[in-house]
Amino acid sequence: MSLVTQLRSERAAINEKIQALAKLEAGGTELSAEQLSQFAQLEVEFKTVTEKLARAESAERLAAQSAVPVNEGAQGIASPPGSISGPFNQATQPGVAMAQMVRLLVQAGGNQTQAAELAKTGGYGADVHMALSTVTPGAGGVLVPENFSTSVIESLRPKSVVRSMGAVSLPLNNGNLTMPRVIGNTQVAYVGTEEDIPLTEMEFGDLKLSSKKAAAIVPISNDLLAWAGVNPRIDAQVSSDLATSMGLSEDLHFIRSAGSAVLPKGLRYWAPAGNVLPAPGGVTLEIVDLYLGGMMLRLEAANVDLAACGWLMAPRTIRWLQSLRDGNGNKAYPEIDMGLLKGYKFALTTQIPVNLGAGGNESEIYFVNFADCYIGEDQNLAVAISTEASYKDGNGNTVSAFQRDQTLIRVISKHDFGPRHVESVSVGTGITWGAGM
Repeated sequence: MSLVTQLRSERAAINEKIQALAKLEAGGTELSAEQLSQFAQLEVEFKTVTEKLARAESAERLAAQSAVPVNEGAQGIASPPGSISGPFNQATQPGVAMAQMVRLLVQAGGNQTQAAELAKTGGYGADVHMALSTVTPGAGGVLVPENFSTSVIESLRPKSVVRSMGAVSLPLNNGNLTMPRVIGNTQVAYVGTEEDIPLTEMEFGDLKLSSKKAAAIVPISNDLLAWAGVNPRIDAQVSSDLATSMGLSEDLHFIRSAGSAVLPKGLRYWAPAGNVLPAPGGVTLEIVDLYLGGMMLRLEAANVDLAACGWLMAPRTIRWLQSLRDGNGNKAYPEIDMGLLKGYKFALTTQIPVNLGAGGNESEIYFVNFADCYIGEDQNLAVAISTEASYKDGNGNTVSAFQRDQTLIRVISKHDFGPRHVESVSVGTGITWGAGM
């Protein structure tokens, strides 16, 4: 095990202990002097390990940058004659290989053969050279090898709030996935001596996921893409831009899409009518607290396992809750500073609008069992490149990539989304908290 992996594991263990103590206090339990001392000690340990981890990660990056190219085949020194060979660097880091493919294709003007040659002579990994030598064009552009696309999908986890909160990713088999679910439990009855045991049966339903095509367009500066040779910082930047755009696209649909034959259905429209709660009329601490508790109660009443539950909301909403005070001037929800709300983690996303409703100032808040939410994924990605196309920016303005000296990278993925049990989702609507901030 590498030092970086070891330190990350050690830091995660310390964080679990910190969160356990915080959850106790959030639940109303007053921490003892011993527990407070333990909390302070854990904070010191967390900071120390974080500093060690930063140094170890920096050392790994420097080692990767100073790697000496070797002249051997893609299968090693003992590779058979005719195998792919060249002055390749070490194996490419996960999530970066696709970025290197894109950069080489841009430099080669979309010519795969030329891009493969650039990979061979430019010190890129043998895996990148092999991919460019063997991939075939598809309807959505150049198909990304599955081992590359899998690492890209993994890199989406910190970029997509739905994924980061614990939604489960499963492969689609031929574009489809069916998961049975229990919708009615057996009834257990007590019987007397020599009485017949009544027959009872479980009721089952299915969660059916089918691949829907999602496309994200990422504008990247030609100055960045044109950099010759392997550069971890540039490739990491390209990879990050791709993952961020794909993550935002996913969240937009996984949270609020109404669903159709071509669109996945989001949490807002999976929630049963009884789990959709209009905002209360007042904004006192008591009213707000009862309302949040009511959202949680909807899941508890349906026997949902709350262990993997969490909140989704717009940044405006959590900042208002963070500023809420009780009658003594104390923070109503001090655990927000530690990433918790009423004992459960939360995530913020601008993909939850703040301009809903007749007044254009309403938002929504979600409480969801994310362990019950599934993303069915086709493991293939396709990329297409253009230096001449146009796109619309965040304000709806049309931008010419040619005029801006940019390259547009279009990434197409196929997936679907849904909860196994719809009772695992509750939605608060008409939220105006923080609208005046």
